[in-house]
Parts: sequence; C-alpha cells; structure tokens
Amino acid sequence: MIRIEVTSQDVAASRFAISPLIETMHAHWVLARRIEAGPHRDWAARWRGCYLELERAHPALRATAAITGIKGDNVDFVAPPPAGVGVPFETELARMRATPVEQAHAEITAVLASRPPVPDWVRELLLGPDVVHVLARGWEALWREIVSREWPRLHALLERDVARRAGRLAAYGWAAALEDLSRQVSWHDDGHIAVRMRGDGDRAGGRDGRHRLGGRGLLFVPSVFTGRVGAYLEDAWPYALVYPAWGVAAGPPAPDGAALAAVLGRSRARVLAELAVPATTTHLAALLGQSVGTTGGHLAALRGAGLVTGTRTGRSVRYSRTPLGDALVAGGLP
Repeated sequence: MIRIEVTSQDVAASRFAISPLIETMHAHWVLARRIEAGPHRDWAARWRGCYLELERAHPALRATAAITGIKGDNVDFVAPPPAGVGVPFETELARMRATPVEQAHAEITAVLASRPPVPDWVRELLLGPDVVHVLARGWEALWREIVSREWPRLHALLERDVARRAGRLAAYGWAAALEDLSRQVSWHDDGHIAVRMRGDGDRAGGRDGRHRLGGRGLLFVPSVFTGRVGAYLEDAWPYALVYPAWGVAAGPPAPDGAALAAVLGRSRARVLAELAVPATTTHLAALLGQSVGTTGGHLAALRGAGLVTGTRTGRSVRYSRTPLGDALVAGGLP
C-alpha cells in the first residue's frame, strides 16, 4: 500500500497531462497480449498483423516484456512522465533517448534481478551499449505504424477525461477528483491518498510506502489502454499517477437498444451516448470520426430538443446531457 501525504498547497500545484509515449507503451501491452484485451479486443485484432510485422523487425519490442508490465518492478526511463498536456510524441521520445546509458543499465539490472531469468539474447540486448536507442526505435515504429493512426480519437478521450477530472479537483478537492478514478485509489480525510499496487515489492511504493508531496503537487496521467493504476514516485521524476481514463480504444459506446437510434438517427444517438461525460464539439468529432461541422449540426438539433446543454469554458463550449437526455438514454421515459 502506498500512502501519498498531501497539503492544501498540493491541490493548486497538481496538474493533468497526456503522454503519447506512455499510451504507446500501454498499447504495446495489449497488442503483445501481455494483458487481457478486454474491451480493446476488436481494436487489437484489427492491428495484430501489423504489430507482428513490427515485432519481427524490432526484437526490442519483445525484449521489453522483461522490464515493463503491470506486475512487479518496472524501468522508468522507457516512458517518463510527460511535461504537459500537449507534449508531442517526438518530444517525449527525444527525452527518453537522452537517458544516459549508465542510468538505463542500472534500472534494467535492478528489474532483471527481481524477475525470472530471461533468454541470453534479451539480456545482451538490454545490457548492450545501444539499448536506449534500440528501445526508442521500437517505440517510434509502433507509434508511427499503429498508435498515431488512432491518435486523434485516443487524444480526444484522454483530453475529455482531463477536463472532467481537473474541473472536479479545482472545484471540489481531492475527494471528488479521486472518487471514481480507480478501485485502487482512495482519499482519506486525514490528508492522504492511498494507492494499492500489485505486489508488496513494488519499487514505486518506496521502502515504507510513504511519500510527501510537500506542495509540489501530483501529476495525473490518464490512459485509454491500461485498466490499472501505475505510479512514478522516485525522486528523479515528478510524482505521478497513471490511471484508466473514461472510454475505451475499441470505439464509442452504443446507445442502449435500437429504439433510440430509430427515433434520433444513429449519429445523434451516438453523440448523446458519448455525452455521458461532457465534451466539446472537437472532442466528439474526433471520437465519432465525423467532421466538426457535422457534429455541430447534431449538437444543435439535440440542444434544440432539450436533450443537451452547453457551458462555455474559455474559448470552448462543453456539452453535456440534460436530465431529459439522461432519462432518454437510460430508457427511463414512460
């Protein structure tokens, strides 16, 4: 169990960020069948053939199984916490490539010591002089050939989650922001966040499992592909929690039953279903694969019918369902 002790200053200092590099690593776990595909089954099946070709061309993608994953210790340098919401993949990868080989070898050696023995070729690759660049080339190929092609929709899911949860944190504090983040995470009124990690020996948990933010705040990083919470709690990194975002990579949720689509039309029914979480026109267009103009037209029709409402936030308008829209989607109307 990890205990993260916070102060009132940590609310203002905490922030949210999106990491294309971390998302690429998590997508890799799904494609390599290192974790259950679950709701991503169709997505993984669609890209499985392409991934196997990449794996043959980049053996490093197979070798990463020895140093990353959801069980036990992991190396941190392969996917460091992001610096902000809009950091491009190329910038994150450049930061990873700048890792000194001595640091990479130290992290890899510590993780390999805690895991079952690996094949000789894996050990030679991971402890070789070019390991950082070899791993970076594997991530780059995976991003370029697979993840980047889906990134507009994935980014919209992540950005929508950030807007929702950051608003809760700013307006209502820790309890509201954490209440549905994960079953692994809970808020305690004495001023600490409890995080249950897989395995008692997690390096992220620290020796005594206690960490004090001390006014530096906590970095929250949503992920579409992971179903579990991960932590970066080493002094060399910003303290960060990676958590499951609302939404899945397999596609937008369908409305309950065909009746709603028959009344509203399939596209408008999908828009209404997606608005279980508030979103902007741009987010919805990316999620549904529509033009902004088409999505705006659907929103105008739904708003005119009293099913959605819009609230201006800065330069954007965030749309959400009205109680009537909620009842219609849930089938609660008589």
